[in-house]
Amino acid sequence: MTSIESAWSAVGGDGALPGRVTWVAREGVLRARLPVRELGRACVGAAALAGAELGARRAGLGEVPGVRVDDGAVATAFTSERHLLINGRAPVNFAPLSRFWRTADGWVRTHANYPHHRERLLKVLGRADRLEAAFAERSALEVEEAVYAAGGLAVALRTPEEWAAHAQAAAIAERPLVERDRIDTAPARVLAPIDATPLLPAAGLRVLDLTRVIAGPVATRTLALLGADVLRVDPPHHPELPDQHADTGFGKRSAVLDLRADRRAFEELLASADVVVTGYRPGSLDRFGLSPEALAERRPGVVVAQVSAWGAYGPWGGRRGFDSLVQVATGIAVTEGSRERPGTLPAQALDHGTGCLLAAAVLRALSEQYDEGGSRVVRLALARTALWLTSGSAAGEAGTGSEAGTARETDAGSEVGAGSKVGAAGAADTPAEAGTTDTAGAAGAVGGGGEVGGAAYEAPDPWLAESDSALGRLRYALPPVSFAGGPVDWARPPGVWGADSARWA
Repeated sequence: MTSIESAWSAVGGDGALPGRVTWVAREGVLRARLPVRELGRACVGAAALAGAELGARRAGLGEVPGVRVDDGAVATAFTSERHLLINGRAPVNFAPLSRFWRTADGWVRTHANYPHHRERLLKVLGRADRLEAAFAERSALEVEEAVYAAGGLAVALRTPEEWAAHAQAAAIAERPLVERDRIDTAPARVLAPIDATPLLPAAGLRVLDLTRVIAGPVATRTLALLGADVLRVDPPHHPELPDQHADTGFGKRSAVLDLRADRRAFEELLASADVVVTGYRPGSLDRFGLSPEALAERRPGVVVAQVSAWGAYGPWGGRRGFDSLVQVATGIAVTEGSRERPGTLPAQALDHGTGCLLAAAVLRALSEQYDEGGSRVVRLALARTALWLTSGSAAGEAGTGSEAGTARETDAGSEVGAGSKVGAAGAADTPAEAGTTDTAGAAGAVGGGGEVGGAAYEAPDPWLAESDSALGRLRYALPPVSFAGGPVDWARPPGVWGADSARWA
């Protein structure tokens, strides 16, 4: 099974449709020891194919439009935060305390981009200017447990073997890449017909976006591209990071709403929502009546999509997490570097890949409702995507040199995605930081191929665009999801975070 077929199967797609996919392979894109390029190609391909399938049905087309996946577009989109410019200014992607730290017996990685996570980290380990000494006095596991107990984020570096022996890894391995369930017998929803030009498969659909950071917002950004009315709702007491919002807010409107004080406004939104996407720690929204079952009871026929770091099961099911931390826990950081000098993937590929797969799963659930009805829930976890990557499944048929069952175009190679030349893993004196230009690369992509050699070029200009916005002049990565007759860019740039009304347009 090829990588695209694997992703398509995970979202429940028709096994004949991957033949509608044409892909462009580019040498050197998203180079890593793990098959990151193949993962990106597969996840984007699944999202595009799911959109084309739903669009064909709603527009009454005789066949599903052809899908084109370009490795260059995928790599640029998977590193969109590094290509973003706001009035010529590059965004800040990682705060100073979000990094690797040496401990008495190894390494930990922390995440402290948000002020409340920084405060909790310092509550455990003391003043910021003395952190190196504080980490060096403790074991990695001791730091991990102490910081998590305080509500912060720190993860001990593990080898792939150490992670495989962990109870959370065992729980994750028992789950499919994409969990898909029908949770009631709501009647089939009839979606209004749409025009074929441009083909916007999600036109007229309302998506309530309760996500943060990257994976969830990438999913809803994709749905917005395909025509959905996406309203992101955040709590006023936890503002989103401005640069992160600028990167993932394309196509959406943004509002603030305190669910503790104004439930009526939320219920009015839910009453006409077609899709609800959540990206908070598992179970944290249940007290507000936002479990899939509770949502479906009040809004029969809704599609609920959930994304988390570790999954909603196992001993870490209630823990917070981010892509960078999942890489460290699951052994990816050791694979891409070493135990002595951990590395990173060339992109936050777990976030972007999972986000694309989540969008694909939502679109497929909407297609399935045509025939079967029922409220639906789809669930993905970054750690489960990590298993897909590290097990080799994301590579498809390793060593075949092609994506059998899909058509391939050839093109010159490129160093696209990292925004810089990719060096050898472990070359730096300290671990490479995700989101910087010295991301650990390595021995070249492995697994499924279809690559063609060619001269590299530095700037991914074909996949960048510029636009004026309420935030200023933006340079940004174009969407990688592409099919015949479909959109090539979002209908609107991001606005100011929280500036829109908490109501549907």
